Amino acid sequence: MSSAERGGGYSNHREREILEELRLSGGSSRVQFLAERLNVSEETIRRNIRVLEESGHVTKVHGGVHLKDFSSEQPLHFRMNESAEAKRVIAAEVSNLIQDGDTLFLDIGSTTAFIAVALQKHQNLFIVTNSISVAHTLATKNGNRVFLAGGPLRPHDGGAFGNEAVSFIRRFNVKHAILSIAAINERGFMLQDMEEAEFSREAARIAENRIIVADGEKFGRSAPITVDMPDLLVTDTAPPDDVKAMLEANGIELIIAGSREQT
Repeated sequence: MSSAERGGGYSNHREREILEELRLSGGSSRVQFLAERLNVSEETIRRNIRVLEESGHVTKVHGGVHLKDFSSEQPLHFRMNESAEAKRVIAAEVSNLIQDGDTLFLDIGSTTAFIAVALQKHQNLFIVTNSISVAHTLATKNGNRVFLAGGPLRPHDGGAFGNEAVSFIRRFNVKHAILSIAAINERGFMLQDMEEAEFSREAARIAENRIIVADGEKFGRSAPITVDMPDLLVTDTAPPDDVKAMLEANGIELIIAGSREQT
């Protein structure tokens, strides 16, 4: 029996604190961040994480930890209804950037699901994805070739993540990586989930052109895990001044869908 089981679920107060910090940070966190927050050593955090993993509360990932059965996001079919018109406008804009025969990666986000629909008239696309929705929308159409990452699928969105999925996409080299995001503020671009963030970084590395797609609701939000800076942001509304300054400082092109504005 583990120490967590003997203690009625957690062996000590610190394990309860770790779980609370994980919930507050969106379900995932790095060991270094937890150590700083709780004012203990990283080795102490790792010992507590081992106990929590034995008791089935968390899963260790490289450099961090993830709450099991935690989802800070609604299921994909619910998110498809949020800001739906803005996502359609973004999708139409992105579809104009894609040429017949292009190679591209599309991730699991609701906006990228709209983009897949907008690409249905394109021909001979070479598509890499970890999204069942994207694969279903574009496979067997117009000479497309679709490559779907394997591995366990998340129950709330049908996305493949983890080592198997990462190893799969490393085999490819694509022209465009089209990536979703949970939050954009003056510090950059962020996601809620550590596995999703690490997968997004790998997808960005296999692409010549990295495109983040996000509706205006993402501006001013915060999430615990940063991702790499893209080459291009496509959104539906002008960003606030602090975000615009961040984009300019990092040389990120901005396209506001449905308008002629491009910087």
